[in-house]
Amino acid sequence: MPFRFVHTADLHLDSPLRSLALKNPDLAELVRGASRKALETIVDLCLAEEVDALLVAGDLYDGSQTSMNTALYLASELRRLEQAGIRVFLIRGNHDSQSTIKKELTLPVNVHLFSGRVKPVLAKTLDNGREVHIHGVGFDNPHAPDSLLSSFQAPIADAVNIGMLHTSLAGAPGHDPYAPCSVAELARQGFDYWALGHVHQRQVHSEKPLIVMPGMPQGRDVNEAGAKTVTLVTVEDDGRLTAVERAIGHAVFERLRVDLNALEEWPQMIEIAGQAIASIRQRTVAEQLILRMHLIGTTSLSWKLRRDPEFLMAEMSNLAAACPGCWIEKVEVSCKAPGTDNVQGGPDPIEEIAGLVRGDVLPSHAFRQQIGETLKELLGQLPREIRERLEKDEAAIDGLLTSSAREGATTCSPACMARAWTRRARPDAAQPA
Repeated sequence: MPFRFVHTADLHLDSPLRSLALKNPDLAELVRGASRKALETIVDLCLAEEVDALLVAGDLYDGSQTSMNTALYLASELRRLEQAGIRVFLIRGNHDSQSTIKKELTLPVNVHLFSGRVKPVLAKTLDNGREVHIHGVGFDNPHAPDSLLSSFQAPIADAVNIGMLHTSLAGAPGHDPYAPCSVAELARQGFDYWALGHVHQRQVHSEKPLIVMPGMPQGRDVNEAGAKTVTLVTVEDDGRLTAVERAIGHAVFERLRVDLNALEEWPQMIEIAGQAIASIRQRTVAEQLILRMHLIGTTSLSWKLRRDPEFLMAEMSNLAAACPGCWIEKVEVSCKAPGTDNVQGGPDPIEEIAGLVRGDVLPSHAFRQQIGETLKELLGQLPREIRERLEKDEAAIDGLLTSSAREGATTCSPACMARAWTRRARPDAAQPA
């Protein structure tokens, strides 16, 4: 019988919401529970495939925000594997090291947690007598600026050797450097398979030896868009390894561009947008699809699309509701009015008004005082741990106020922009909009 295992990493269980745009409470709850659903699906896959082991290459947790409730939930899922005789091999990642509960949680007996320089673990003896050993190094620190390869013991002779490592490799956009090393260095280690973690995008870095970064099994926002998977690996008696992807993500984030070029009527826009939503929903096999829509093109509807963002959001959400399991997270509008791309380079009227708001209104003391009071009220409604990150000092509050106001200038209401336009010609132009 071969040795079969599922390799995953970066579940970030119960990760806090990363987008304040999720105003829909049902959608917010769906995203909040998606990482748990992913773990349940991984355990279901292990049971259905009757694998020998589950390998998790770091970042089961999402740092210091994790509660004991998260840990107890994890333990209950791992016990499902224990009851089926499936072993679990874990290493810690940079987020796990920040967890305040890792020392309090009692793991089931089928779980082996690697830490520091330890001996490899015999995972199985194949029918021909060849052994499969798993090596792992966990680092109980959120920062690992140096390579951890020197902490691994040499591969076991005449055996299949599998290594587990949480690493940024040579670096990846959006990921902190962690236990850096090169693919060539991993290959020279002499292992047959490297079960990596840390980078959230799947990539097979080498076929021989087989070096796999599985990616995260569940995206958390639109910046982690696309279908997510785990890797199912088979080790044959002769030592040959094969790895295949298995889809896992319960909820998939995607960006959807809709070209409204030359459209003149609102019903036309609704029809085109509805067709685009239905098409991407049909192509997506995940149970839930969360879209960020981006409307583009030159159209006489440009002003109307920008004028009432809440109404536009409602229209798109109604279209999505016709497709089971489809949600709209946000609608962005980059449309232009006809004639704004002429040879004279005439400005977009909306952008011109927004420029007036940025130039005349935002710098005013009265406006900043008024928006500051609103910001203080909003911050007071957030959990304390989030406020502490946003309100580090007065400079941080001022920076948040400025950035929020500038962003809002491009999407302010018609009444707001009209007042800004009027004040431009008045002596008291430095009054709040």
